[in-house]
Amino acid sequence: MVNRHAEAARPTAVPAAAPSHSPAWLRSALLGWYDRQRRELPWRAEPGMRPDPYRIWVSEIMLQQTTAATVSQRYAAFLERFPTLADLAAASQAEVLHAWQGLGYYRRARALHAAAQAVVARHGAALPDDEAALRALPGIGAYTAAAIRAIAFEQPVLPVDGNVERVLARLRRIETPLPAAAKALRAASEALAAGERPGDFAQAMMDLGATVCRPTSPVCLLCPWRAACAAHAAGLAEALPRRAAKPERPIRRGVAFLARRSDGAVLFRERPPEGLLGGLHELPSSPWREGPLAMADALEEAPLSAEWRLTERRVRHVFTHFVLELTLAEADVVADMDGLWLPPAEWHRLALPSVMVKLLRAAGFSPRQTAGRSSQA
Repeated sequence: MVNRHAEAARPTAVPAAAPSHSPAWLRSALLGWYDRQRRELPWRAEPGMRPDPYRIWVSEIMLQQTTAATVSQRYAAFLERFPTLADLAAASQAEVLHAWQGLGYYRRARALHAAAQAVVARHGAALPDDEAALRALPGIGAYTAAAIRAIAFEQPVLPVDGNVERVLARLRRIETPLPAAAKALRAASEALAAGERPGDFAQAMMDLGATVCRPTSPVCLLCPWRAACAAHAAGLAEALPRRAAKPERPIRRGVAFLARRSDGAVLFRERPPEGLLGGLHELPSSPWREGPLAMADALEEAPLSAEWRLTERRVRHVFTHFVLELTLAEADVVADMDGLWLPPAEWHRLALPSVMVKLLRAAGFSPRQTAGRSSQA
């Protein structure tokens, strides 16, 4: 056991507000608030306990583009399946993708698996604490490296995610729209990074943004930094941070083919290991193309010759860079044909992305998958 802060049992005293609201005052005020209000999260170490770098790393990868509530539902099961970094490295990619179901953005799972293998090969199965070594691993960028260094290794860095960006933009009244405001936000974060309990301070910033300094309806009355917040003083808290307008996502369309044998088995295929939804299972489909869907041409892309029936059932799924619309076509197949044929009772063996779960439900099935965010690449 390591005492991460000797005064953990007592809330940190908040000094009287200095006119400048110095970084030292801001850190002390926020840590005092965190000692009283910290969220209980399954990956968060108890006060006074040393965090497990592997568990912190897994949680940070899961939390990329996914809510804490969704990760809380899947985190324990994933760690039960892969309790150590060595266990994760020794698993197959298919096992990892299957355990990742419900979290979406499957590129993260593939990178996590590859990084675990690299840590075993390069660092003796111990996650490094050096920024360069961390960022050399697949799937670890500047933010994730900073989060691991601060939370797992108590290094004086402040990871800046969306929550922290929002807090800093309001605290310092940074009105430049994102992403152009990145330089000013980085300077604001660096001014606060040095000091005691860097792991707790990083998590306190995350909690403040998630529970008090919310995107809409911020609870300024409960904020430990209210007296120092320039946006609050100007009545601009909810308006910041400003963001540049995003271009509209294009729409891609295609036909998904549900072939059903007389014994109830359905034809699936595995996507290529790289690229969008790499290594996951799907109903065969025509290519996903922008523009109007030519049904006759799409049916030419069917995985086998059969009497295909176009249905009126259609699903819409939002990916990061485009919207997908798939129309369902069905066929009954009598002959035994090659391919991955599985009855519904065995679909739990598949790694099904959310868009395929939607399609199967549209066809009247009830595939089992833990609910989660959209299944992105």
